[in-house]
Amino acid sequence: MVSTSPPLTEALAAGPVVLDGGLSNQLEAAGYDLSDALWSARLLAEEPAAVVQAHQAYYEAGAQVAITASYQATFEGFARRGIGAERAAELLRRSVELAREAAGRARAGGVAGPLYVAASAGPYGAMLADGSEYRGRYGLSVAALERFHRPRLEVLAAARPDVLALETVPDADEARALLRAVRGLGVPAYLSYSVAGGRTRAGQPLAEAFAVAADADEVIAVGVNCCAPDDADRAVRLAARITGKPVVVYPNSGESWDAAARAWCGSPAFDADRVAGWAADGARLIGGCCRVGPDAIAAVAAALGR
Repeated sequence: MVSTSPPLTEALAAGPVVLDGGLSNQLEAAGYDLSDALWSARLLAEEPAAVVQAHQAYYEAGAQVAITASYQATFEGFARRGIGAERAAELLRRSVELAREAAGRARAGGVAGPLYVAASAGPYGAMLADGSEYRGRYGLSVAALERFHRPRLEVLAAARPDVLALETVPDADEARALLRAVRGLGVPAYLSYSVAGGRTRAGQPLAEAFAVAADADEVIAVGVNCCAPDDADRAVRLAARITGKPVVVYPNSGESWDAAARAWCGSPAFDADRVAGWAADGARLIGGCCRVGPDAIAAVAAALGR
């Protein structure tokens, strides 16, 4: 099903749009084990109904955009599981179709207003599944990274999402590769860095990183995700100033992951009270990432009057 909503660019021009929250935490809350190199992408083949239900929960909570379960879905990652290229492409397309199905169900259940689908494309490090997505600097050239990303983006774009979500990008060099890879695909994109303090995870100043996308016509929003809420506060203002584009922001809950204990620790710092400030500073796509669930997204929607 192709979206019949007005283009997302028009919605952004009219005011803030609500993104969903963490897909993985919603699936885990439903009892699914995601301790797998394919993460939530594994469920595209094994439990597609669970993916639909997770997306639907966010739409019903007030999200206007659902981000697909394709963050860790790559031809290379699927190949390591014995899944050939044809089946991998089918699963990438399915990620968009499942989000569309969830939107249809949400509308049938009474959810009003435009509902959009963002096709997720995570960084190269997400395919490696070794945490390097939070470091960047893989030792690959921009050209090599473009060759990695382009085939997957072509398949996702052909499924006609409303926007390509180039998300959790740790490195400005990888951003350059992604921007090259989306040229000519006919689908707009947003670019979202994972950051720590005022720098990308790879250590580049955020002003330089945001500037990479300032003149990219395909990019309709620039910002940050999968970061601490405090880091998001600073980044929104900077992204708006450097690029002149709408800003996308969806930080984590503020808790931290203890790898040794395999548990989340600390207290959540994600608070819908921040939302008005983000919107005032130029944010137009606003939601949450890891550990931010439907209740928090409902609070975001309420704060934005949605």
